Amino acid sequence: MTTPQPTGIVLFAHGSRDPLWHRPIEAVAAQMRELAPSTLVVCAYLELSTPDLPAAVADLVAQGARAVRIVPMFLGVGRHAREDLPALVHDLRVQYHHIPILLQDAVGENPRMVELLAHIALDSA
Repeated sequence: MTTPQPTGIVLFAHGSRDPLWHRPIEAVAAQMRELAPSTLVVCAYLELSTPDLPAAVADLVAQGARAVRIVPMFLGVGRHAREDLPALVHDLRVQYHHIPILLQDAVGENPRMVELLAHIALDSA
């Protein structure tokens, strides 16, 4: 029986100089680790924060990831998600040509997220 190849997950967000801004993204990563302790998960940021996406992918590869899935933690799909992120992923695919690097749709495009946000907003009323 072969052991499945580990997939590393990058939670990718915009970033901020304010350290409190990072808490929700880091909380998602912590929850993922709690739900699936063997999951390789890191946070990465486009700007104003570290680590950036190349450093996060390098970290996952160093931890033994044989595939990487990038999860854009954006509610809206603006210029960063449409242009900047695909360019970064292209460069990573060139650098790590032996490792599949998958780019998931932004979380804001997931119907489950839309439904969850609607429920949260209704519960707050």
